Amino acid sequence: MEKKNLPVVVWWLRRQPMKVKVTVVASLMVACLVALKLTVKNHGHFFVASELSHAVGLLVLGYKLIRQRTCSGLSLKTQELTAIFLVARFLSSTISEQNIHTVLDFVTLVSTAWVIYMMRVKLRATYAKDLDNFPIYYVVVPCIILAVLVHPYIPTSRHIEMPFAFAVYAEALAVLPQLRLMQNMKMIEPFAAHYVFALGVARFLAWAHWIIQTIDTRGAFFYLIGSSSFWFLAIFLAEVVQSFILVDFCYYYIKSFIEGQLVMTMPV
Repeated sequence: MEKKNLPVVVWWLRRQPMKVKVTVVASLMVACLVALKLTVKNHGHFFVASELSHAVGLLVLGYKLIRQRTCSGLSLKTQELTAIFLVARFLSSTISEQNIHTVLDFVTLVSTAWVIYMMRVKLRATYAKDLDNFPIYYVVVPCIILAVLVHPYIPTSRHIEMPFAFAVYAEALAVLPQLRLMQNMKMIEPFAAHYVFALGVARFLAWAHWIIQTIDTRGAFFYLIGSSSFWFLAIFLAEVVQSFILVDFCYYYIKSFIEGQLVMTMPV
């Protein structure tokens, strides 16, 4: 691809060594955090934006399923895990909050259910079942056990504590089957890559909320959710795990974009 066909900044970045590329990307992330801190006054908007990013990823999948009539490169098991944790989170939100998060969870759940239907029924012949071989119970069973052992204390809604905790833990691991499928395929289908990157953006926005709240409260934010110190640690570690799962993928996604590659690859 010639220079005239690329934005000047992208062309310049492609010519730089990897250390410079990493530094530029890290600097951009810090700049984004600073901009968000200065411009966003209601920190609850970060979670709304995170959920909207997930919705954008589902729109990308919807476009692929409708226009291309294929579900190649997509993990049915990731969609099923997503539906499972969304059901738990939607029920918890319906009982305890009934706000914009409840509406977004419902819309996302319905959209995910439609994707599952398309993959299981309409486009079943294009689904690579043999490559989508990550056992769901590897995620569901440990998350149930952990939710029973470690969950927040909510005096007004005691019966939603464990479902809410399960949703937090399962969300952190739901993308694993999709990443396993991508590794098995060796070459990553563009629309599937866009979907996973949207999940990565959602994680960045969630992390922005954690970081900014921690700075603003001088660390007291860790003690404002629930009343169990184990829950603070568990929810923080869930965020860390999900971020580390996605950060490697997002790195190769951005690298492929900078290098002008139409098809993305990742090392096994």
